[in-house]
Amino acid sequence: MAVQVGVIGAGLMGSTHVRTLSASVPDAEVAAVSDAIRGSAERIAREAGVQTVSTDALELIHDPGIEAVVIASPASTHEQFVLACLEAGKPVLCEKPLAATPEAARHVLDAEVALGRRLVQVGFMRRFDPGYVDLRTRLHRREIGTPILVYSTHRNATVPAGFGTEMIIKDTVVHDVDTVRWLLGQELVKATALRTRSTSLAAPGVRDPQVVTFETEDGTLVNVEAFVNAQYGYDIRCEIVGESGALSLPRLEPVPMGFQERFASAYARELDAWVASIAGGDPAGASAWDGYAASTVCEAAWQAVSTGQTTDIALGKKPDLYTSNPLVAHS
Repeated sequence: MAVQVGVIGAGLMGSTHVRTLSASVPDAEVAAVSDAIRGSAERIAREAGVQTVSTDALELIHDPGIEAVVIASPASTHEQFVLACLEAGKPVLCEKPLAATPEAARHVLDAEVALGRRLVQVGFMRRFDPGYVDLRTRLHRREIGTPILVYSTHRNATVPAGFGTEMIIKDTVVHDVDTVRWLLGQELVKATALRTRSTSLAAPGVRDPQVVTFETEDGTLVNVEAFVNAQYGYDIRCEIVGESGALSLPRLEPVPMGFQERFASAYARELDAWVASIAGGDPAGASAWDGYAASTVCEAAWQAVSTGQTTDIALGKKPDLYTSNPLVAHS
């Protein structure tokens, strides 16, 4: 019988998940949609043939007919809703960020550790993209020897009004942070921001693009470029330079214009793996620890941008609950 899934949030990301679950994940059924704006929930519910609509996310979480929850509401709500899912003992796929601040993410992490079982998966979909999975497989085969440098590029054609400098770090660079941690199997320990000339197409006061250099535990340097008003498309690149060669993410031509097109297969694979994991075992993708780490790293990167100084990153000790699943995901 299909897993009965409730989706919280009917905006762009929530609607994408409802459509993907309905069209591409045969072992799941969207049983309810909740959004603070009832009309938004009703629109996607009609499109997907979902009968139950509400404006109360906590009611959805505690509905005995809902077996698992997808959270795609604003970041400020994530902590409350993920904690409610943990309290209810329900698996949850929470879109990034895990919570609005590192402190809130740590609160979620500690709650899951106290529970003693993993129920949280964070929506870092790149871990399920075929190109990234192949890149990681080849890297771990040591095809290029020990990595020395990583170049990760994230370009959007445009972003909505109000997408400021801090959001470029915490909503855009965060994907590159998780991807690099996963690819290399290492934590990032330092962040340095480079001041670039801003595009004339950025909103007043917004510094775009942003370039941040991270250092890993073993001294590998990671250069991340986030350019959110690149105009020509949604261009995602990654190159890893090793001691005996280099590996690159395949380039797509033509360049897609949006994330839904670029990562359509990744979202489907992510949701399919998450639903499959509900029957037994840990969630398939990024853990609460990964969500906490990404938030902490991006907070440090933002401090580096704000101060112009290199910032140290301190995550603390990884809880034992996550040590059996180090920076990996099922492909």
